[in-house]
Amino acid sequence: MSGQIMPCSPREIASLFLFEKLSPEQLGRLCCEGRVELFQPGPVYTEGDAATCFFVMIEGTVVLSRRVAGDDVEVTRTSQSGVYAGAMQAYIGDRVRQVYNNSMRVTEPTRFFVLPADIFADVMTEWFPMAVHLLEGLFFGAKNTQAAIGQRERLLALGSLSAGLTHELNNPAAAAVRATATLRERIAKMRHKLAVIAEGPFSRDQLASLIEIQERTAERVAKAPVLSPLETADREDLLTDWLDDHDIDRAWQLAPTFVQAGLDVDWLEQVAAAVDEEILAGAVGWLNYTIETELLMSEIEDSTTRISHLVDAAKQYSQLDRAPYRVVDVHELLDSTLLMLSGKIGAGIEVVKDYDRTLPPVPAYPAELNQVWTNLIDNAVSAVNSAGGTGTLTVRTALDHERLLVEFRDSGPGVPPEIKDRIFDPFFTTKPVGEGTGLGLDISWRIVVNKHHGTLRVQSVPGDTRFQVLLPLTADPSESPEEQAEETV
Repeated sequence: MSGQIMPCSPREIASLFLFEKLSPEQLGRLCCEGRVELFQPGPVYTEGDAATCFFVMIEGTVVLSRRVAGDDVEVTRTSQSGVYAGAMQAYIGDRVRQVYNNSMRVTEPTRFFVLPADIFADVMTEWFPMAVHLLEGLFFGAKNTQAAIGQRERLLALGSLSAGLTHELNNPAAAAVRATATLRERIAKMRHKLAVIAEGPFSRDQLASLIEIQERTAERVAKAPVLSPLETADREDLLTDWLDDHDIDRAWQLAPTFVQAGLDVDWLEQVAAAVDEEILAGAVGWLNYTIETELLMSEIEDSTTRISHLVDAAKQYSQLDRAPYRVVDVHELLDSTLLMLSGKIGAGIEVVKDYDRTLPPVPAYPAELNQVWTNLIDNAVSAVNSAGGTGTLTVRTALDHERLLVEFRDSGPGVPPEIKDRIFDPFFTTKPVGEGTGLGLDISWRIVVNKHHGTLRVQSVPGDTRFQVLLPLTADPSESPEEQAEETV
């Protein structure tokens, strides 16, 4: 928005506190290269636009606002003469992206002294070289410090994920090792039993029948029904009685194995009908080894499949083999993050997934969205743990006014109203010293808002805190992925 050009008076400019120490020659140069403009009520510039001018208010009322969660939030309203805004970092040049960091509007006719950004940069460098060096050091030093601590935040998250992944991998790996050792023992016993059978009074037809029963028994193990505890106990009692009635040793050990394999009394009756009574015990023992080896192989398969799923989840989470910017299904990202964090979430927190599976994929940087999910889930878990360690974490997806909503809801104590407006500020944390850097939500904010052009907001009352991420369903046509990648996150 342009204003009405008005005469510039060096005497009036000198009355502003920012310029009161300047020489008459310097004031004359400012009036020569700058201008005075009168703006009517309305916007002067908008946050995110290219920063082309430095504004110093002479008289009037100015309002500065920042865009927060899609809304413009007023941060300053003043009528003090001499306040300034606009291209305040022009002296840094093209080493940073020169955009307005807030929006400015006036509520009454307001006069500004306006200095083009390139002229402001020249006079700063020429008149105050030492100050420029100090300001540059302060700016880049703070930026580097924030980047270093942000890296530490990521490393802490990575360490937590590694610990959780190690814990999750240890259980199926240990189960596979145990099952393999037991399987080796059972196969050795089967070889011994095979030698005994070969030396025994089995006819060719009996051996053929026994092998046929063995094959059908192995097939039955794979299709064993899931029984309730009561049904399991009743079937074990029936099988134990049958085995005892047929003088088969270790009936109390064999019965649970047969029940786990889905065998019943009718099945054992078929075995008894296929072989002579004097070799029934040997046949049952042989089938027992068959069942045990099948169950052990199923256990090994389940364990290794679990390991494979964990590795796939780790790859999905890290996105190591994927393009950095692509169309993604957020549910896949959420599931991989929840699996990676399952060890940290613990048994006391119930995880509820309320997904709308009809939602379309969205263009995004998946590895960085996973970082957002990690930060928000970690905060939710910490909140629930601070309230006793038991509660609920609900992850919900839905369509919200042509945007995709991802909501993380926890039953923790909530965010106190007095700090609600500060939680997205860099380095602000409520965690004890050493447990948080205060950058998790700040990083999440910049990933969602700056890089994905979305919204991150919070709604909180005791027992119901909701962090909501809103993502556009389509890419911004005015910005390429390469340009987006250059933004600070």
